[in-house]
Amino acid sequence: MKLNRMLTVTLGAASIALLLGACGSKSSSSSSKQVVTMPADAQLSTMDLSKSTAVATFNTLNNTNEGLYRLGKDSKAEPGMATKETVSKDGLTYTFNIRKNTKWSNGDALTAADFVYSWKRTVNPKTGSQYGYLFSGIKNADAIMNNKMAASKLGIKALGKYKLQITLEKQIPYFKLLLGFPVFYPQDQKVVEKWGSQYGTRSNRLVYNGPFKLAGWNGTGNTWKLVKNNNYWDKKSVKLNGVDYQVVKDKQTGLNQYNQKKLTAVNLSGQQAKNLKSNSDYIERMESSCYYLSLNQKMKLFKNKKIRQAFSMAVNRNTLVNKVLNDGSINTGSFVSKGLAVNPKTGKDFTADATMPATVKYNPTKAKQLWKEGLQELGMSGKTIKLTLLAGDDDSTKQVTQYLQSNLQKNLPGLKITNNNLPSANVLAKQSSHSFQITLSDWFADFSDPITFLNILTTGNSSNQSQWSNKEYDKLIKASSTTDASNPEARWNDMVKAQNVLLDDAGIAPLYQSSAPWLMNSKLKDLVYNTAGANYNFKTAYFK
Repeated sequence: MKLNRMLTVTLGAASIALLLGACGSKSSSSSSKQVVTMPADAQLSTMDLSKSTAVATFNTLNNTNEGLYRLGKDSKAEPGMATKETVSKDGLTYTFNIRKNTKWSNGDALTAADFVYSWKRTVNPKTGSQYGYLFSGIKNADAIMNNKMAASKLGIKALGKYKLQITLEKQIPYFKLLLGFPVFYPQDQKVVEKWGSQYGTRSNRLVYNGPFKLAGWNGTGNTWKLVKNNNYWDKKSVKLNGVDYQVVKDKQTGLNQYNQKKLTAVNLSGQQAKNLKSNSDYIERMESSCYYLSLNQKMKLFKNKKIRQAFSMAVNRNTLVNKVLNDGSINTGSFVSKGLAVNPKTGKDFTADATMPATVKYNPTKAKQLWKEGLQELGMSGKTIKLTLLAGDDDSTKQVTQYLQSNLQKNLPGLKITNNNLPSANVLAKQSSHSFQITLSDWFADFSDPITFLNILTTGNSSNQSQWSNKEYDKLIKASSTTDASNPEARWNDMVKAQNVLLDDAGIAPLYQSSAPWLMNSKLKDLVYNTAGANYNFKTAYFK
């Protein structure tokens, strides 16, 4: 999952005096009204669930809409729009009873047909979804996405108003987790067709079937609200009246607002976290993420394996996490995040089973050697190599890119990097169209399985920003979802081998797994946070 959020970095000494006075607010001005006030690092992008890619948007979709299941604590599938599930003996046919007499926020009836329409719309290449690949394994999905079959042939159909049948081509071990992810939610065809290209661009150009409705969003504004949805089937379980969001790009501004009781929670910088760890409101959340460098491999320079390896080995990741980030983020030497999944036989974490090749270890001497050899092979020896690094424009991201710029230029002689820091929406657009030379990419797990990371780097995947391609890698990923799909140990080994291929070839340069230090009002209870997928579920949250 692509992410819009602030990176966390060390603030200067001038801020420390302010930090020391931050003892943490026990309540916000909205707590008595049962309204949570949350910071966001960027404006919402499209709320069209077929086209969304950003975490902030998925979190909003997760709270304003609902699929067959809702993911609760520890990503456990809980009742959503489905009241009953039946699975065939071969594991290829799922039949769901849809909750009767439920309504969209505009009063329209919600039926099985809304799921059929939504899924077919998402996999249709004309829609341009970057998440269509998640439907792979559902009957005919791959053929549809490759323009070899009409979207109407997707293996999903309504068996009456309140019964839904899904047919798979192969077993999908993590299928239930997918059904709780926003891309698999229903859509009201009447509303989508009414607004056309404007669908999902404002809060009044959508309808909702979840615990809350989106309000006050004009498509570009820095504030928006979630308000209680009185048409939600389980509205009695929703205790909050709403959630108010505001864009806060500067960490000190956010902390000041928290201390003034204007925010229920605030994401901290590394230095802020260091000074506030004894605060009773302090929490630290490891995230199922990977921040990495994508090198555009349509460029002659980055087609060269030695050049790619040189870039990866030139970055001192330990300094990056310990001195620049300083927020609990870790250097795992892995693309798949630590703590996401364990070996089905031994219980070992994925990062323990996969090797950490030399390409992800800091070695400036070797980096210089590979850089020199790569340039010679390309006939570019002695030339100044000028490149642009694309990344977000908030202050903390700028500091991270400044570190990367300095580190790379120091260790790769003749390299000159210009940082191009833009608003997150612009960055996402350029990354999606591969309009960059180097970019600071990130991926956050959509569900608790290594394939959520590994899938995106297969050849031709719309989220494969670097456009890296490797036949052996593709073969291993395919085996994990076909011939080995029903053999957990063989499937696991396929994925471990695939990551080893990826990192040895320097298909990307993983940098770190992020951690998020927060101050959060301790009176807020039963807020569900999951490291994978849409992170926040406010359905049962309340102020005590």
